[in-house]
Amino acid sequence: MPPPRSGHEETRADLARADRAVAERAEGTGAATSASSASDAAIAAATGRLVELSHAIHAEPELAFEETRSVAKTVAPLIERGFQVDLGVADLPTAFRATYGSGDLTIGLCAEYDALPEIGHACGHNIIAASAVGAGLGLAEVADELGITVIVLGTPAEESGGGKVLMLERGVFDDVAMAMMVHPGPVDIAGARSLALADIGVVFHGREAHASASPELGRNAGDAVTIAQVALGLLRQHIQPGQQLHGIVGDGGVAPNIVPGRAELLYYLRAADSASLDELMRRASACFEAGALATGCTHEIRTLAPTYTELTPDAALLCAYREQIAELGRVPIAPELEARRPLGSTDMGNVTNVIPGIHPVIGIDAGGAVTHQPGFAAASINASADRAVTDGALALARTAIAIARDEVQRDRLLERLVRRQEEVR
Repeated sequence: MPPPRSGHEETRADLARADRAVAERAEGTGAATSASSASDAAIAAATGRLVELSHAIHAEPELAFEETRSVAKTVAPLIERGFQVDLGVADLPTAFRATYGSGDLTIGLCAEYDALPEIGHACGHNIIAASAVGAGLGLAEVADELGITVIVLGTPAEESGGGKVLMLERGVFDDVAMAMMVHPGPVDIAGARSLALADIGVVFHGREAHASASPELGRNAGDAVTIAQVALGLLRQHIQPGQQLHGIVGDGGVAPNIVPGRAELLYYLRAADSASLDELMRRASACFEAGALATGCTHEIRTLAPTYTELTPDAALLCAYREQIAELGRVPIAPELEARRPLGSTDMGNVTNVIPGIHPVIGIDAGGAVTHQPGFAAASINASADRAVTDGALALARTAIAIARDEVQRDRLLERLVRRQEEVR
């Protein structure tokens, strides 16, 4: 991949080169279908706008459920293309549905745009949003020909808050037959996997007292935190492969001369699947209880955000994506290595456990940085990141076209959608 560029500004020459590169890929070979060619051409024509969108979102990072400017930027090109945009869906002010077409096969493209505290777009969600918009623009060009409905879904709060889980529970995905997105990373991973995640807070309640004059009257909630963390540290030797636990002290007291009457741990528990996560939660809960018991405190465990389930990529969609990303000259890691490279956790896992979907990783040159590092935030607007925007859009759109043209897969998706809708009723 090209080396990272310095600074955040793209020159006109850079955009012109990107335009030409996408146009060359869009021309394809004689094997390309007319639908793919038309979709590719639409994405090529929008390249400059897509790169600008990626950079604009990156320039103003916004946290979970506060992504108002990012939403406005993301829907603008969709509105111009004639998408029907519904804002504030699922009672979430920064969630949206943008719809084009009226075919029976409904294709959902998930756009993320939330950032991380202090380090901004160190997970590259600006690339995710721009590539989803690009794929939507490409598929809109062929929606009537293929008999599809294209829906770009604005999904807030992936980093913390579970926007997709809330949208799924509140019916926003009810008519979606297949769901896709691409996520940037240091390497290409077609069949990306993730871990199930529980986001919890543990509050310990003790009794305040003067730490010098009358400590015997206190019950130290801070000590309860210490004992719980020691127990968790010892537990790590004995947890199952794929299980993880990590966290911080969210509240440790107010002053050195006051015995803390309240303290809080903020923890993520992760596991390879939901059943393993339940088992880890049981064992971790015993550690929290031990801290409270040893110090004479009480405690409560609170779920801070919806639980994320593991990614389960749909085999047919994944196969189609592998073919399309290879045609773009990308070489993902070998399939047998994918399960060894979990991505952390994502609320897209909840979607793929209900709806056939994929969440591949598209590689950018991050100079050795990985997601959630400042260096990755800087890399998310370099030349390789701009290429990832267009390659991601092309691969998603081509994957959707391949599935829509495959009668067996099309029928499978429609039949599964009908069964799911009947179960809801």
